[in-house]
Amino acid sequence: MGSSHSHDAPIADPVRKRRATVTLLSLLIPLALATLAGLILLWPGQGSDRVSLGQPYSSQDGVQLISATVTRVESGKDACTDKSSADANGDCVVPYVWPAGASGEVPVEISPELRDQHPPKVGDNVRLVYFEASGSGADASATMIDYDRSVPLALLAALYALVVILVARWRGVRAILGLGFAFLIMGLFMFPALVAGKPALWVALVGSVAIMFVVLYFAHGFTARTSTALLGTVFGLAVTAGLAIWVTDAAGLIGMGDESTYALNSQVPQLSLSALVICGLMVAGLGVLNDVTITQASAVWELAESSPHATARELFGRAMRIGRDHIASTVYTIAFAYAGGAFATLLLLSLYDHSFTEFLTTGALAEEVVRTLVGSIGLVLAIPVTTAIAVAVVKAVGPGTGRSHAHDDAAPASGAGPAAGAAAQAPAALAAPARSRPRGRRAARPGDAASSGSRGQTGVVTPADDDVEELPSLHEVVRSRPRDPQG
Repeated sequence: MGSSHSHDAPIADPVRKRRATVTLLSLLIPLALATLAGLILLWPGQGSDRVSLGQPYSSQDGVQLISATVTRVESGKDACTDKSSADANGDCVVPYVWPAGASGEVPVEISPELRDQHPPKVGDNVRLVYFEASGSGADASATMIDYDRSVPLALLAALYALVVILVARWRGVRAILGLGFAFLIMGLFMFPALVAGKPALWVALVGSVAIMFVVLYFAHGFTARTSTALLGTVFGLAVTAGLAIWVTDAAGLIGMGDESTYALNSQVPQLSLSALVICGLMVAGLGVLNDVTITQASAVWELAESSPHATARELFGRAMRIGRDHIASTVYTIAFAYAGGAFATLLLLSLYDHSFTEFLTTGALAEEVVRTLVGSIGLVLAIPVTTAIAVAVVKAVGPGTGRSHAHDDAAPASGAGPAAGAAAQAPAALAAPARSRPRGRRAARPGDAASSGSRGQTGVVTPADDDVEELPSLHEVVRSRPRDPQG
């Protein structure tokens, strides 16, 4: 008969387990209540809708922002119209569309850059500013402002969700739903609260912690391991917030790095752009910080399960060896991610006559450099803190609390002796050498007919001598098991 057992070994001290649980709850419950209170106090309310920019292209009568499909494209000198631009050879590229309600095809004006780099083709979906025909005799016309990317982006998002769900299964589904919640927090709370004039630092901190509470517990479950990762993430966020406040003032980051901030400054004058930089610095490192803390906590739990008798110092040292590799890889991952996002800016700045120091400290690049450094420092410091918390918790509550993975062992074939059954279970025994004996099973007596091995000092049947020669590591595993007082 098969037996169901877990990998929790050794059994945790109930007093230490209770103390660790109380400690975690005493930290997390006030943090959750403070986050909820922050959401209530900082919720934008009616003030967030006092700024509305409307639709920038369709503010006049007879002007619409529409999507249409290119029906044909004419090129060459004969294709030029009074609104199209010609290249150096006098050639033009003019796409045509047939908008809904129009009496015929309408020529589309495109920019010289679009004409030279990526002109529209037949079948492309484009977004247009459409000028209807007027009563004064002016024909309908259109100006292309962008490609309509709705379909390819939707397909890519569906492919991403499918891959995540196929590989991660239900945990992948929960992770995607948690990501959706994160976007809801940003769209419904953080952005309107900033526009309403709420303090950017607290908006970013409260919003980030709220996101982490839902995302971590929803994707990874209500376990001690997840709680450990959450505490490490909050510590990293606190470090990032402190560094962001200091460096924004010390480096004079005024948040005027691109044209979007200029538009915000004119339309939302009550919004502090420097505070917006602080908010961006915190949100930028949120995903990577969450990644390293949950991974580090998982590493500690797996190490504790494979070596349940390791001391806290040994467990911390092994986990930090994993953490150092993670630090090394993640630091340049962040740098490459920011470099890729600002690649055009980097290329443009490299053409100017700057020294390398001047190049890195220019206003357009300084925010990216600061974002990389601040995020990396918070990430690096979060790893040892998360590891220390995880080691303390796992030694108190036991490694089996981080994840439930009980399973049934298959029973040996009928007539097989204990040595054959032990050989069949050798891989599992080697993976967890100190696994506790299943409850309710009686050790074989020396006089039992099926016993072909010998009783060890632990009260558990060991293989015969010839079997020990074939499976020496199994012999060591069985010998190392703790004495069962009821054996």
